[in-house]
Amino acid sequence: MVVADLHAHTTVSDGTFTLDTLISTARTAGLDAVAVTDHDRIHPELEAPVVDRDGLTVVRGIELRVETDGDGERVDLLGYGVDDDPDLRAECDRLQADRRERGRRIIERVEERLGVDLGLEPRAGLGRPHIARAIDESEADCDYEGAFSDLIGHDAPCYVPRSVTPVERGVDLLRDACAVVGLAHPFRYDDPSRALGLCVEHDLDAVERFYPYADGVADDPETVEELAREHDLLLTGGTDAHGEELAVDGLDAQRWNAVRERLPEARG
Repeated sequence: MVVADLHAHTTVSDGTFTLDTLISTARTAGLDAVAVTDHDRIHPELEAPVVDRDGLTVVRGIELRVETDGDGERVDLLGYGVDDDPDLRAECDRLQADRRERGRRIIERVEERLGVDLGLEPRAGLGRPHIARAIDESEADCDYEGAFSDLIGHDAPCYVPRSVTPVERGVDLLRDACAVVGLAHPFRYDDPSRALGLCVEHDLDAVERFYPYADGVADDPETVEELAREHDLLLTGGTDAHGEELAVDGLDAQRWNAVRERLPEARG
């Protein structure tokens, strides 16, 4: 039974939850805990690393994309129990400025190519899912999936790359600011074994084991669990919610308690 969903996004990045709707949905789903892990941003309405909202534990987290050394692959790190660290906030501010500029360029390219007005303004937290939704809702003959495959996905004509934190810098920032640092969804990457190796190479605390969209062929949970046993890693998990559903995947009570022990006390 899922009692903790430790991977969810809000309107602060590319999700559709507000903080209030995230909390109410978590309660409806019967969760004990939920983590807010917006992309490259710390949710401004959470006042402490862990807060208690009428019996629901809300963990202030972050999902930070980093670029690995050598091969330049981009992977995502999850930080839980984020403290108010000025260096991490400064890096998030830099990344959000880049997101705004990147968003502006993508919007301009899409509007010019399709001859439509998407009605979007560049802003902090803007991501490609926002642009894909706007394309889907526009007069263009293109749905959400087609927007990614034909327009704004990697190597598509309207794609614009964005600035990404180097892995060494990202790990250092998260380690200084967070109680727990882990690797997100290891089997989403081109080279899962290389991604998993980062857990050892950079002495991370955790690895995400439970997420609902894992490829049934490529995903190898036994490899993740063996790595966790050998290197004393916590197992984390969650829905990776960008819509308005929680508890699709996550942690049972035993695994959540193991993570909870590493987090600061909740503030009311």
